[in-house]
Amino acid sequence: MSKAERLKEEIGWLKVVFAVAVALDASLVGWLAQNYDTSSTLLFIAGVVAVVVLAFVVAYVNRLAYRRLKELEDA
Repeated sequence: MSKAERLKEEIGWLKVVFAVAVALDASLVGWLAQNYDTSSTLLFIAGVVAVVVLAFVVAYVNRLAYRRLKELEDA
């Protein structure tokens, strides 16, 4: 497998991870918006922490994908 093909496969995998993380983050934000008044304080705080962590995961995967695209461009 050439370097370009490997990078294409890695970018494809990163697209899947990115899409799953965005979907999870959006659904968790939606759940928090609907249940902020009825959920327990601990559950709400855990949800907010999870949203922040997922947002960082989305940003990291996005950055990683752009690096791989740059590598592919140079290959």
